[in-house]
Amino acid sequence: MHRNYIAGEWVEGTDVRRNVNPSNLDDLVGEYAQADAAQTAVAVEAARAAAAAWARGPLQARADALDRIGAELLARKEELGDLLAREEGKTLPEAIGEVARAGQIFRFFAGEVVRMGGEHLPSVRPGVEVDITREPVGVVGIITPWNFPIAIPAWKIAPALAYGNCVVFKPADLVPGSAWALAEVISRAGLPAGVFNLVMGPGGRVGQTLIGHKGVDAISFTGSVSTGRRVLAGAAERFAKVQLEMGGKNPLVVLDDADLARAVECAVQGAYYSTGQRCTASSRFIVQKGILPRFVEAVSQRLQRLKVDDARAAGTDIGPVVDDSQLEQDQAYIEIGRQEGARLVTGGARLERATPGYYFEPALFTETGPGMRIAREEIFGPVACVIAADDLDHALALANDTEFGLSAGICTSSLAAATRFKREAQAGMVMVNVPTAGVDYHVPFGGRKGSSYGPREQGRYAAEFFTTVKTAYTAA
Repeated sequence: MHRNYIAGEWVEGTDVRRNVNPSNLDDLVGEYAQADAAQTAVAVEAARAAAAAWARGPLQARADALDRIGAELLARKEELGDLLAREEGKTLPEAIGEVARAGQIFRFFAGEVVRMGGEHLPSVRPGVEVDITREPVGVVGIITPWNFPIAIPAWKIAPALAYGNCVVFKPADLVPGSAWALAEVISRAGLPAGVFNLVMGPGGRVGQTLIGHKGVDAISFTGSVSTGRRVLAGAAERFAKVQLEMGGKNPLVVLDDADLARAVECAVQGAYYSTGQRCTASSRFIVQKGILPRFVEAVSQRLQRLKVDDARAAGTDIGPVVDDSQLEQDQAYIEIGRQEGARLVTGGARLERATPGYYFEPALFTETGPGMRIAREEIFGPVACVIAADDLDHALALANDTEFGLSAGICTSSLAAATRFKREAQAGMVMVNVPTAGVDYHVPFGGRKGSSYGPREQGRYAAEFFTTVKTAYTAA
């Protein structure tokens, strides 16, 4: 039994969740405790009690703790990557890479602990000086999704701790294993009791308690748009600080002058790897008409060569869908696309493999209209559609015609076209001749419109959410 971590102790939950391998439904990954509302409130109070001392504590001890966490994650990346692949369905190389990224994030923020800047300015009034500093916001509730079960927790927990906050962490109920393993590493890093707490369980109990608890000063959430709206509404009632990362319907524009081989790799890597279960996945290929037939044929052939199999098996390109609910959603959108009049070029079927699992054939639609549901709604699976564009103007209009604005990409050999796209694409992150999915850990992550709300995540910009600004005046 894997227990919750509250006030420096491992404690039993009120019930248990069985964690099953989506590559092999007969394989039980483990059993994980579930917290209830009362237990979550105890975790919040523990964080509250520890907050003042942690915020004022020695910076070097804080930096050393984060560095120890990062070092252990990097040292155990193969072991923990195997666990991640087993419980979430991400291929083993991708899973190992995700654990390594988590380790790098903790090490980056270990350095940020002692790099916190401020300003000292003269006042407009003679004899008065002004200091502008940043302070921790207090207790942060962290709610994370299932698709990156160790990297996303890392890029929220690490800056929260680095800037002197205490944390109550609620991972996705679907994938508690990686979150528990991360918490276990953190529990041995030398943090005072109550600074970090893990409460596993469903959103209706644990998440809702965090959102409504007056002892939680800020909520950082990554998940669906519908849940994000509820988080925002609930936290706004008590004026808590909120950071939301939600959906995407990311365009990849391919112009006639693009290098075809590079464009195909950008499309396939961005749209289909990680089983398409990334908010940054390029699910809309907006392709200029001159290159469109060759692009569709090349992507179709490339998809048919991909190996869909057990996430931990050697040579697997794409693992299973995460669970039966997501598989049903993927299959439903295949039928929706057909009914809307799009042409299914390849894929879209459930697959059988040596072990029972949620295997799904990567799908590509063409003859897609920009108003079709498959071109507007986030599917969150290995499904992409091709939309024809007349020229760069038309492609930009199509790319921006969405309620989302997370990531946008273009494949072109024209510096002028690339420069204009970077300037005019309505997205928080823009990629030129690289996939829309795949970002660095030391630079800002986030989007616009319905994709994000509040300050950016990652890099030095994380300070915008996890700290608050104080202006102090001193008379000589």
